[in-house]
Amino acid sequence: MQPAIAERSDDRRPVAAQFPPLYAETREVVPTDCAAYHTNRKPQTLRVWACTEAGPIRPIRINGRLGWRIADIRRLLQGQQK
Repeated sequence: MQPAIAERSDDRRPVAAQFPPLYAETREVVPTDCAAYHTNRKPQTLRVWACTEAGPIRPIRINGRLGWRIADIRRLLQGQQK
């Protein structure tokens, strides 16, 4: 049985093939692991942002789970390119 997430052995971060490019993302809200991949942060960093409400973007909560808006992620990344 294969794991649900393909991982590299060096830092245990998900492989890019799992997530579509940000421009091709059709969902309005993505889970923490996908948002972490696109922002180049670890999932735990995004969880800290959610708990402290001090991060550059804030999630919405859906049935007790964190959801990150694609529009917020795009805005965050556009602000970093300046």
